[in-house]
Amino acid sequence: MDVSTVAKALSGLGGAKWDLHFRARKLEREGRDILALTIGEPDCAMSAEILPALSAALAAGRVGYSNGRGEAALLKTLAARYSQSRGRAFDTGNFLALPGTQTALYVLLNGLINPGEEVIVFDPCYATYEGLVVSTGGRVVLSPLDPARGFAIDFEALEACLTDRTRAILVNNPHNPTGAVLDEAACRRLGALAVERGLWLICDEVYEDLVLDQAVFCSPLQFPEYAGHCVACASISKSHAAPGLRSGWAVGPEATMTALVPLAETMLFGNQPFIADATLAALQGGGETAAEMRATLARRAALVAEILGPSRSLRVSQPSAGMFVLVDVAATGLSGYDFACALLDQRSVALMPGSSFGRVATDWVRLSLTHSDERLREACTRMAGFADGLRAS
Repeated sequence: MDVSTVAKALSGLGGAKWDLHFRARKLEREGRDILALTIGEPDCAMSAEILPALSAALAAGRVGYSNGRGEAALLKTLAARYSQSRGRAFDTGNFLALPGTQTALYVLLNGLINPGEEVIVFDPCYATYEGLVVSTGGRVVLSPLDPARGFAIDFEALEACLTDRTRAILVNNPHNPTGAVLDEAACRRLGALAVERGLWLICDEVYEDLVLDQAVFCSPLQFPEYAGHCVACASISKSHAAPGLRSGWAVGPEATMTALVPLAETMLFGNQPFIADATLAALQGGGETAAEMRATLARRAALVAEILGPSRSLRVSQPSAGMFVLVDVAATGLSGYDFACALLDQRSVALMPGSSFGRVATDWVRLSLTHSDERLREACTRMAGFADGLRAS
């Protein structure tokens, strides 16, 4: 028996984009010492509030069924948090609690996009975005970011992508893999465009708490005039160093979120109450983990620039947020994918090729900052030596 057309369409859009990462892990299992800078998994301890809350919830028997929207106490905490951070009123009805940002994006896209409609995705983009859109039966339209301006949105290119079939713009802010952050002018321009053209802005804001210079984060969600066209999602995976808990949420107009509850129920029929309690505790904490990560990631980004910057073969794009650095390897004469493969084979350093994130980043590689300073320094030293050797030859 055959699989569905959706499964076939997704065949090259899932784990296939991570083939080099999986290859590096295989080499590690075979006993090779690999400096793997592929994925963004926090290397610090998860927020101190989580484990006691998790243990207490389990001891109290909080392992029963929940509901499609989420536990009441967590929804109340989310409403208070967003009312404060976005400067306008949110209620519990504006939220759905879901297992991580990825699931939240799946619910939002499948709840808002019809088969045949177009979703504009900025290029480069997080590796799962194309698959998320394809899962709806929709069509991905790539709008290039501008590397010469720190991967800022090229609004002229964006508007050229709009058609009468455009349904939504998928916005990642702060952005993975580039580390770019939207300013107020860009947020307002996106919001005005959504209102003018009758579009959804679907905002992935999982890196909100990891803006490295601690500048004020700006979201299209904070402007009341765009509220009817904007939904967003986030989680505690990055901000609280708890990716394995799979706890996130979606936020948007109350009528929209209510209409999406049956879809959430069809997927999983309720989050785990004990994880909801731990998430509530994390969100009510003081944010020490995110502050520690911001300082660490900023220091490591500077370290990468210090080591790779002098190389004539490499060009570093300094991130404003998040856990990654993009490096242009075009001067070596290799594509990002070929460079990453050769670096793994010859110097035992694993990076993500830029082609995993789109066409614009074909000549780039992405390295993760979620590793010790010592391992990061060694990996970058090997990378610079390898790149300069290629250029010389």
